[in-house]
Amino acid sequence: MAPRSTPTARHRRLGAELRKLREHAGMSVLEAAGVLGGERPLISNIESGRVGVSEERLRRLTTAYGCSDEALVGALAQMTGLRRRHWWEEYRGKLPAGLLDMAELEHHAARMRAAQTVHIPGLLQTEDHARAVFSLAVPPLSRLEVELRVAHRMERKRVLAQPGAEFSAVLHEAALHMGFGGAEVARAQCQHLLDMGEREGIDIQVIPFGTEGFPGAGQSILYACGPVPELDTVQLDTAHGVVFIDSPAELANYRSLLDLMEQRSLDPEASRAVIHKAKEQWK
Repeated sequence: MAPRSTPTARHRRLGAELRKLREHAGMSVLEAAGVLGGERPLISNIESGRVGVSEERLRRLTTAYGCSDEALVGALAQMTGLRRRHWWEEYRGKLPAGLLDMAELEHHAARMRAAQTVHIPGLLQTEDHARAVFSLAVPPLSRLEVELRVAHRMERKRVLAQPGAEFSAVLHEAALHMGFGGAEVARAQCQHLLDMGEREGIDIQVIPFGTEGFPGAGQSILYACGPVPELDTVQLDTAHGVVFIDSPAELANYRSLLDLMEQRSLDPEASRAVIHKAKEQWK
């Protein structure tokens, strides 16, 4: 199989999990290659995500590694096989790869938790709000680049319409008063939050003005739960692009951080009242 020129974050994660299992078993790359009847570069390429692995080969490796966690092995097996062409592939070469990896992460997540301070979470933004945000990028984006990002963000929202979708978001009250796009756009954005909050499986909580500080202030966090806890992923927005985190210790820290932020937030019903009040101020 020819190496991939553009392994996705999901490909790299599968390879990284196989590397963890191999190292835990104390097997060398050469020994693992022998399990598949291949040369050393085969395992190196699989573990870097540059070469795919079939479910049959994956199960041979996990058996050799002594992994008896069938739930984990089954979840890894779901990540194997040929690369399917999903909607975000239409944007490959047109948008940064990190944005496509983000869409892929959301698509496969079993549940998502988000936290923002001065921005509305991307999956809850209206088209006009998103356009206003992207129009303020530094360095400036061309009109085409802005529209591509807006279209991509709107398509990402498909995941919230899927049966059984679970999404909880924490945002600070400040995000309701940023006014991206002007009063009309801001009012429509608040109404959209109210509408989304009525959907089953979607919870929106607001940290109100007057809260004496809270952990996670200033961060932009998306916690995507995998089919098993070992495959959870945190995605962070940074000034230099999208960052993915999957080490067990850091995942535990972010779970605790989100728990604390939710505890400092109003409950969904009280949050609706704050959002409604903000909406009425945008006239």
